[in-house]
Amino acid sequence: MNATPFWLAGRPETGAGELTVTHPYDGRAVGTAAVPTPAQVEEAIAAADAVREQAAALPLHVRAEALAHVSARIAERAEEIARLITAENGKPLLWARGEVTRAVSTFRFAAEEARRFSATTQRLDTDPAAEGRMAYITRVPKGPVLGISPFNFPLNLAAHKIAPAIAAGTPIVLKPAPATPLSALLLGELLAETDLPAGMFSILPVPNDRAAALVDDPRLPIVSFTGSVPVGWAINDQAPRKHVTLELGGNGAAVVLPDADLDWAAKRIGLFSNYQAGQSCIAVQRVYVDRSVYDEFVPKLVDTVGALVTGDPWDDKTQVGPLVSQEAAERVEAWVDEAVAAGAKILTGGTREGAAYAPTVLAGVPADAKISREEVFGPVMFVQLVDGVDEAFALVNDSKFGLQAGVFTRSLDIAFRAHRELDVGGVVIGDVPSYRADQMPYGGVKDSGVGREGLRSAMADYTEEKVMIFTGLPL
Repeated sequence: MNATPFWLAGRPETGAGELTVTHPYDGRAVGTAAVPTPAQVEEAIAAADAVREQAAALPLHVRAEALAHVSARIAERAEEIARLITAENGKPLLWARGEVTRAVSTFRFAAEEARRFSATTQRLDTDPAAEGRMAYITRVPKGPVLGISPFNFPLNLAAHKIAPAIAAGTPIVLKPAPATPLSALLLGELLAETDLPAGMFSILPVPNDRAAALVDDPRLPIVSFTGSVPVGWAINDQAPRKHVTLELGGNGAAVVLPDADLDWAAKRIGLFSNYQAGQSCIAVQRVYVDRSVYDEFVPKLVDTVGALVTGDPWDDKTQVGPLVSQEAAERVEAWVDEAVAAGAKILTGGTREGAAYAPTVLAGVPADAKISREEVFGPVMFVQLVDGVDEAFALVNDSKFGLQAGVFTRSLDIAFRAHRELDVGGVVIGDVPSYRADQMPYGGVKDSGVGREGLRSAMADYTEEKVMIFTGLPL
């Protein structure tokens, strides 16, 4: 099969090597991606640097129209793109189609934000010495962005790097995950249909061992990374003078309180511990259930998980497919086995077949087990009995992660208490922590990272304020 070209300063190119992309469910090759040479990577970075002033001056309507075009084209080719995601990532078509729908929205929201990307004014005569003076404040790009996107949402998380960069008027060099480069390369095809200047974007599927040189390059002063905790903080340490944003992960907690709708909570937690085969930073991993409803809730949850449709990701009915690789499934298996050996009990699941791991619910997981402390990134959760809100919230916070948490309650007082006390980037009331709207600020604290995605928030990260002061004006 012919290698899919990469995008170098807005044009398709082939290099000296190829990445073979395999389907996680059966291991067959589904495509290849051309890999750029070091000289081609240098050309892409140089092009981004050369076009930075032109990009910053690009009229807002040109940015917005380019983004709206990509949004419309993704919608037109939705089924084709969904099937490409399933082919390279292994996620069921159900979720691949949802990812495509979200990418349509991500580019549309970016187009809207581009049109709103206007200057503000500030009167300075709040102090007598500044009478007659006014500040004119704009946001200007800090410079070209290096975006590094992961395998679990190969289309939409690439969109969350590219779309805000274009909206903010800054070039971007995107490095997609080597396991899943094809969706990002298709985005390049759609971007190339626009009137964006050459150099505004490059999409380079280089191997991970070549990423350090990109991170080091001073012509890419912004690094936006989504991926693993060790790699993210290593990037942060490697580039201390750059503006680095990190979306690293979590071990999402859901709290079920006595006033919760237990059927709804069981349905949502059961599904969203296992969607994407658990390969989501905000998948439910820890479930804290109040003593008064524990015995009623847990059977509902186990029944929900046991009824999930697993298997072939090409089947429209499949809800849980394989992990990205057999190695990933073997790691999940080892973590569950470790917890069971230490005293945990399997309530459902706990088996592996190739790259697929059965949706699993555990109870009695020791506090020091990996399943309790780390991010499993697989279709596994544990339930734990708690005595009241105080204990539940303390356990949510007893984690090195702090991305999002879900609290199933009807109490407005508890909702605001959760927002105040839980040490996370987002609190979802009445639903799972897995909920994300693409236009909202999204990110975490502690080992979940720094900075926020969501179009307006990412645009703020990519830019900085610049002030002009007018003197002697009547106010």
